Amino acid sequence: MNSQTATATNPGAIPSAPAMGQSYGSFGYRSYVLMALTVVYTFNFIDRILISVVSVPIINEFQLSQFQFGLLSGIGFALFYTLLGIPIANLSEKVSRKLIIGVCVILWSLATVLCGFTTGFITLLLARMLVGIGEAGCTPPANSMISDYYAPLARPTALGIYAMGVTAGGVLAQVFGGFILDVFTWREAFIFIGAPGILIGIIFLLTVKEPPRGYSDPPGTVKVEKASFKEAMAEIFSKRTFWVMTTGATIAAFAGYALVGLQPQHVVFTHGFTPAQTALMFMAPVGLAGTLGAFLGGYVTEQASKRSDTAATWVPGFAFLLCAPIYASAFLVGNSTFMLVLLMIASMLQYFYLGAQYNIAQAVVSLRVRATAIAILLFVVNLIGYGIGPPALGIVADMASTGWIDGSAYAGQITAMCSLTDPSLTDELLGACREARAYGVKWACVVATCLFAFAGLFFLLSGRSFTRDLFVNQKAEPAPAS
Repeated sequence: MNSQTATATNPGAIPSAPAMGQSYGSFGYRSYVLMALTVVYTFNFIDRILISVVSVPIINEFQLSQFQFGLLSGIGFALFYTLLGIPIANLSEKVSRKLIIGVCVILWSLATVLCGFTTGFITLLLARMLVGIGEAGCTPPANSMISDYYAPLARPTALGIYAMGVTAGGVLAQVFGGFILDVFTWREAFIFIGAPGILIGIIFLLTVKEPPRGYSDPPGTVKVEKASFKEAMAEIFSKRTFWVMTTGATIAAFAGYALVGLQPQHVVFTHGFTPAQTALMFMAPVGLAGTLGAFLGGYVTEQASKRSDTAATWVPGFAFLLCAPIYASAFLVGNSTFMLVLLMIASMLQYFYLGAQYNIAQAVVSLRVRATAIAILLFVVNLIGYGIGPPALGIVADMASTGWIDGSAYAGQITAMCSLTDPSLTDELLGACREARAYGVKWACVVATCLFAFAGLFFLLSGRSFTRDLFVNQKAEPAPAS
């Protein structure tokens, strides 16, 4: 049935696409747009994750507790990132999504550069808040654009490729940050890595085209008025699948974002590598494995969806259940090579869910509230997972370190906030400080990894209502005869 027939039989149908349900634009151009969005998302995570790469130098210079560093890597960034996500997503339902993304890229890149000029905990915290403000304008409009560029059957792979920006950004942050730390300080790392994002934002604004809304939806999709925020929330709250999956994704983020900051410290404090060596030899390979996992998660889900309507829920669910014990074992082994192998396997499995969470969130709602659904998902995931996870696990690390100190011969001589560069400490006390930090970080990591099993259970539970909640226009229904 051609577009003219569709319009005649259903006047409310969207007439802009020559073949309804097909992807928008040429293969080459939509591939470029997907690549551009993935690059933007990659820079989003480079600037976000860089602080974990330079965590040890910052902790030593400012003499921070793990809780304080958790505030920098968690709620300090996530607060405004989370609070602004929903209004920006609602705005992206009405105005140019590419404009929102381009402007926000430039803003968060400038804020990253400012991190290099901070003079203490408070100023660095404020700069991190500004980074969060800018990055709030990335994912909701980007997911909405991808849904208009790609037809439903192609979206899992497209969203999986886009989600690779999470782990690709982490890898590049480790590689670039590691190289820079070999020559410069953590301050130069923020400046040199933040500056290129300004150019990326300008190029994005000049070369990406805004797609027609709802273009790639299946035959019969009716063009409706934009949903008010109240209407959007009413629809989202009616979907049990959305909230069960969101709980799983939140638990995964709670553990995952804490590990982003804690893993490098574990390698430094327990295995004795420098921050630069840790970034290049350990965290970069782990990040590459996670990138592969993000892609494989989307691909496996797409293939499995041809035979199972609930594949988007059970593929990441089982991956989480597998990764939890592997991750925990990695932090308990004494051999650094074996640790790296285990971390890479676990990281690959951990990131199977990235594309799935977005796919599920959009599949159970109508096209007019997709961006808002993603914003609600990110609001919960980031406020609780990203915002609270790092400082909460930081408290676990501080408590464990304090317990180690109190039970040692060094009680009263050092604290959990001790610095490995403190000139007032003797060599013996510096060694005790390293051991205390190592002990606390190790057990905080083990606690975090056990949470992935609970995330997996919630993804599996979401499959019980997924088919029922699936929005009618996402279901594979035969087109009317022409």
